Amino acid sequence: MIGRQLYIERLFPFIDKPFVKVITGLRRCGKSVLLMMLRNELLERKIAEDCIIYINFESFEHSEIDTPKKFYETIKSKITGTNKHYLLVDEVQEVEGWEKVINSCMVDFDIDIYITGSNSHILSSELATFLAGRYVEIHIQTLSFNEYLQFKNVYNNSVLSESNKTEFQSFLRLGGFPVIHTAPYSAENAYKIVYDIYSSAILRDTVQRHNIRDVELLERVVKFILDNIGNCFSAKNIADYFKSQYRKVDLNTIYNYLQALEAAFIVYKTHRYDVVGKEILKTQEKYYVGDQSILYAVMGVKDRNISGVLENIVMLELKRRGYAVYVGKLDKREIDFIAIKQDKKIYVQVTYKLAEPATIEREYSPLLSIRDQYPKYVVSMDETWNDNIEGVPHVHIADFLLANYY
Repeated sequence: MIGRQLYIERLFPFIDKPFVKVITGLRRCGKSVLLMMLRNELLERKIAEDCIIYINFESFEHSEIDTPKKFYETIKSKITGTNKHYLLVDEVQEVEGWEKVINSCMVDFDIDIYITGSNSHILSSELATFLAGRYVEIHIQTLSFNEYLQFKNVYNNSVLSESNKTEFQSFLRLGGFPVIHTAPYSAENAYKIVYDIYSSAILRDTVQRHNIRDVELLERVVKFILDNIGNCFSAKNIADYFKSQYRKVDLNTIYNYLQALEAAFIVYKTHRYDVVGKEILKTQEKYYVGDQSILYAVMGVKDRNISGVLENIVMLELKRRGYAVYVGKLDKREIDFIAIKQDKKIYVQVTYKLAEPATIEREYSPLLSIRDQYPKYVVSMDETWNDNIEGVPHVHIADFLLANYY
């Protein structure tokens, strides 16, 4: 296993702290591996193996645990002696009423609890009611570009290109699901694996979890989102699109489907932020997919929206680094991302190529209109365009993803 250092550093400081550690993320993004790394860490700390209770609800071994009472009794039966125990539960949302069990375990036993889930439903108000102030979330995403380089170096028995810019071309196409990079899969086979992951997330974390009946409509909503990565739109825009296709769809249905897709981490919603008014706007958001490989697996490889895909990759990197990410509105102009973390703020414009004067003007003009002292960047795939305009640098996207200055 390759240690995913970013998440290890976020999780390990909470070992033996009085919080339930809730690990969330899209299916197959690496939650189970992080639990295994935690288990290994506990063993290295001389915790007895029989004090570590591991339950994976995706395994048939635990399929009989289908009620809260059975869940509780299973845990209770594994607690012996007076030593502190450690409970590691994978895909906890598979058992209805699990919140009450976890709450009871905190009350009844000397136990440190870690749970994973592929749906943000596990952080719903019901959980907050039971565990108010007693849980922390560690959200995991698919591999970053930096992690992709590590995986390729270790697993594929191939020599990395001397140029990170060349390696980025592969990352752009194949995305960051860890399983894709544990063997030298062809693009065709990689997309088949990604499509199966996507289908599982759609079925188990949206359709079943939210009792969605019209699966065909849900998939068409997904395709609308994927076809509009990088564009602002609303639920009404989606409903109007279906209307133009002679299919009437209730607006609330669209809202419910978007919320279900967000809850499963298949898509992320990014609100717009008014730079002048300094307020978050509630209309015309942008939606980005949980990993760019899903777009290619579902829609095929098309480059007509390459700028939107690059935006998607940058947005995920900003979120991965702990930033709250917004789309900036400045008069009638747009700033692709305003990213805020505590007292930090950066502005980022993303485009494919700065080939035309009009493109350069479009990307730089909004940034140059902002007179604060926070860092500003224009990111693209240009390898030779290195101009710095009035203190706003151009950065190749591969270098931006690997940078440690933001």
